[in-house]
Amino acid sequence: MTNAIDMQAVTRRFGESTALDAVDVTVPEGSICGLLGRNGAGKTTMMSIIAGQDRPSSGRVEVLGQEPFENESVLAMLSFVRDNQRYPDDYRLHHVLRIAPDFAPHWSEEVAAELVDGFRIPARTPIKKFSRGQLSSVAIVLGLASRAPVTLLDEPYLGLDVTARALFHDMLLRDYAAHPRTIVLSTHLVQESEALFDRVVILDGGTVRVSSEAEDVRDLAFTLSGATDVVQGLTARSTVLSTHTVAGLMSATVWGALDDESRTTARDLGARVAPASLHELVAAIGEHRPEPADLALHEKKGVRA
Repeated sequence: MTNAIDMQAVTRRFGESTALDAVDVTVPEGSICGLLGRNGAGKTTMMSIIAGQDRPSSGRVEVLGQEPFENESVLAMLSFVRDNQRYPDDYRLHHVLRIAPDFAPHWSEEVAAELVDGFRIPARTPIKKFSRGQLSSVAIVLGLASRAPVTLLDEPYLGLDVTARALFHDMLLRDYAAHPRTIVLSTHLVQESEALFDRVVILDGGTVRVSSEAEDVRDLAFTLSGATDVVQGLTARSTVLSTHTVAGLMSATVWGALDDESRTTARDLGARVAPASLHELVAAIGEHRPEPADLALHEKKGVRA
């Protein structure tokens, strides 16, 4: 399968601060990739580099087989809608819808019209007076109606109510099925969005901690809950990503898989074992402070512990 996005050893520094550190990520053509992690993990920096709006301090990045920075042929095939998209002060909705097709060769007026109607975006109000949710709605219109071969959506949900988020999910999946393209979606609403993803990248501190097919994520970690002394004993030699304790009980999210013998022992001791959900894994990685040994690449899964 051809990769739409290929980042190899990409590092981005801003003075003494490192936003991305030796990032290796590939996103196959025609996939929907969830880009996940805490605020400040490096997600927006990564998207900016993919979009050709920034360039790495070192390393290599290719989008659709070419370097994107200042490359008009790549930029014409790419749509990047940021969470803080700005518009001229006098712009109203019709200005955006009129100019957008000039920058999006695959623009769909039908998709734009359906989303504008579904989101109930006001036509006469200046965009500078829009609420946070209305601004997000405009950003989603631009991102989905562009039908760009590579579409980057950076936190498109901000301020949207549950009905608007459901409309976004429905339109994304319907139009993606009819017009496949590569979509990278950065979001903190992991539980609501995970059904969209066929690939997942989790960043933390500018480092890739997980780069995996979505169907493999549940094999990467497990949760163990029970009496505190039991959980501590069972996880003593494991990489524990996070723990939560209350009234003598502990819940731990643990990297890796539990072998059959340990699983039987846990059950005999009254502990509960379950695969970690994507939401639990993202939250636990965000809490974890890894030792150097924990960052060794697990080649089988293509993830970092």
